[in-house]
Amino acid sequence: MSVIVAIDAGTTGVRAFALRDDGTAAGISYTEFTQHFPRPGWVEHDALEIWRAVQHTLSDLTSRLTEPIAAVGITDQRETVVAWDRRTGQPLHRAIVWQDRRTAERCDALSESGFGPLVRRTTGLVVDPYFSATKFEWLLTEGGVVTGPDLALGTIDSWILWNLTGGPNGGVHATEPSNASRTMLLDIRTLTWSAELSDHFSVPTAALPEVRPSSGRFGVTAAGTGLPTGLPVSGMAGDQQAALFGQACLEPGMTKNTYGTGSFVLMNVGTTCPEPAEGLLTTVAWTLADGTSAYALEGAIFSAGSAVQWLRDALGIIDKPQDIEALAASVPDSGGCYIVPAFTGLGSPWWDPHARGTIMGITRGTNRAHLARAVLQAISLQTRDVVRAMSEASGYPITALKADGGAAANNLLLQLQADDLQVAVSRPVIQETTAMGSAYLAGLAEGVWDSPADISANWKLDATFTPTVPARPNTEATAAWQRAIDRSRGGNF
Repeated sequence: MSVIVAIDAGTTGVRAFALRDDGTAAGISYTEFTQHFPRPGWVEHDALEIWRAVQHTLSDLTSRLTEPIAAVGITDQRETVVAWDRRTGQPLHRAIVWQDRRTAERCDALSESGFGPLVRRTTGLVVDPYFSATKFEWLLTEGGVVTGPDLALGTIDSWILWNLTGGPNGGVHATEPSNASRTMLLDIRTLTWSAELSDHFSVPTAALPEVRPSSGRFGVTAAGTGLPTGLPVSGMAGDQQAALFGQACLEPGMTKNTYGTGSFVLMNVGTTCPEPAEGLLTTVAWTLADGTSAYALEGAIFSAGSAVQWLRDALGIIDKPQDIEALAASVPDSGGCYIVPAFTGLGSPWWDPHARGTIMGITRGTNRAHLARAVLQAISLQTRDVVRAMSEASGYPITALKADGGAAANNLLLQLQADDLQVAVSRPVIQETTAMGSAYLAGLAEGVWDSPADISANWKLDATFTPTVPARPNTEATAAWQRAIDRSRGGNF
């Protein structure tokens, strides 16, 4: 039996994960890396530290594997951007992370100038600093990065692929549509870089990676990567699209939510690119080796697990993330307290980069348990708002939700989610669905699996949470949540 090794380069750390062809886990390794906050609203990573974390996790994982490796997959944090010198392999600036809001004013100016409809029509996105284009533009205008024949620009998948396949010694500079569709530079219907958008942001297309199918051979591993040389690197996808694939959401209408640093709801909407939907993103889910593509609607919630980290790191209310469940369960509700964790603005369905976190409804009786419950409540309510918008836009009523990500281990959160959505919420046995998705894409390309149907057969249920309370569409609690959202937005706090 062989394994597929997946590299999952997330926002706070790197996982290396080995998946057997029967869908069981063969091993995992994890390394955190540093978060840099040079100014309020700015978030950066050291791209070399990320690459060293990749090497370390791969070395650690492969030292414990007994099965041969058939292929390698890559999944990543998507909109984060890197600029590097192809000749030396050195980054030219710290990576600018998807959470970074330094280009908010630039995005405001673009929207006010009427630029939004072109972006929406071409890319399926909205004009927001979340996406890569204004980050690339900032690097080239404010960040000291100089254009030239040796300049490489890319998202984290491209940076890892390039290093994995040789770096300055023949590294492959490529990406695939699910990541490229998050840059605000890709025409999501033709799956090619838009010359009009690239010119507008002064991003040289020669510096951008080649766009290839998500499932297909990109290159082979080089020496010094933490892996044996000559292994095919054959699958890549952005983390949320990879989770959609790993959750076997392969038919239109199937929906998943990944509860990670942020929370990301994706619905498979089939092989035809839909028209833009208010408050939601249209994105490429994946492209297979035969050229068939799938599209998805996405609701991007910027803060989920990061709100739990805030309780731990900033307030000291919990010692570790796992503590929040018992603490929140010690009270029957949040006591009228509502938290909107808009630490880096609000994503879907509001898209307000100027929103900031708010806490409403505190009384003398509010305690740490109420705050913990309010955070879980906020994660669930944000997801409910996105799912409602998604069902209305797609015409597919959501009858079930598949859950994954670190916070999906929290039973109370998933029960709250089932109650708020009034649908069953299912959690798979293996939570590493992001890594699994890139592994499946790689394995399909190399013949480990014959078809996507094999992936559906491998999906295994851990637990299902069903609604325990009746629907509550117009309660005071719903109105209070909306007031809290309104207070957080655009300087109203």
